[in-house]
Amino acid sequence: MARPDQHVLLSQVRRPRRQRPPHLLTRKACRHRARPRVAGIGAAWLRCFGQRRNVRVVRSGRDDGSANLAPMSSAWALGQIVVLGLGPEGQTAQNLASRPDLVINLPAAHQWEAVERLAPLTGRHPVPAHKRDRFRHEPAKFAAAGLQTQVSQRVRPPRVADCPLQIEARATRVAPDATGGFIIVEAAVLAVHADARIVIPGTDHIDPSAWHPLICSFRHYFGLGAELGHSFRSETAASVRHLSYSGGQMAVEGAQTAT
Repeated sequence: MARPDQHVLLSQVRRPRRQRPPHLLTRKACRHRARPRVAGIGAAWLRCFGQRRNVRVVRSGRDDGSANLAPMSSAWALGQIVVLGLGPEGQTAQNLASRPDLVINLPAAHQWEAVERLAPLTGRHPVPAHKRDRFRHEPAKFAAAGLQTQVSQRVRPPRVADCPLQIEARATRVAPDATGGFIIVEAAVLAVHADARIVIPGTDHIDPSAWHPLICSFRHYFGLGAELGHSFRSETAASVRHLSYSGGQMAVEGAQTAT
């Protein structure tokens, strides 16, 4: 588990000019916005965020000045932009529509239980009707998950100190997807912080042999190896069979049962 003083600043984007809130940007303005210039670092540093289905813990700000914390895995990087897919009735989507600052925190594989403690919690009150059978309102999510806060440098919401990678960002576009069933957020990266133990010494690159991200595959948690556990929302926990290879043969070890 990373301590606040173990993180190093890998990169930060030069402070941009004051811009219109994302919900006021026209399509023309979005097309012609200048790409953020990264100070003293190439594009390679952001490739560590392009891994499929990495779990993110997103921190966003509420209108009352407090912050919400939510796990999600629908995110990927496009250059200096991180694209997030959110449910329209979640607190995170509501926050980013009016307050664009956020922090995208990437937990390590061994932190899957903290992420799962967050999974059945929502910052919405009252809880949306379609969530009431499986979710509960919890305003103190950090305490519920056993996580620590850390002050951010470029945005208002604090970082998750425990996460080895932390991305400070600002939403530049928040809009429904083509079906209207989800919210697509495009967030410009402002700064990246990494636990010094996963950075290649003397560089601003992540050491892939030291960084073991938490990955979600069909609502089951994995590291870069065998499954670690499953989400409470998994629909296959009772029937998933674990496969292993031995002497060139595929062996079925048995079924996993949910408790």
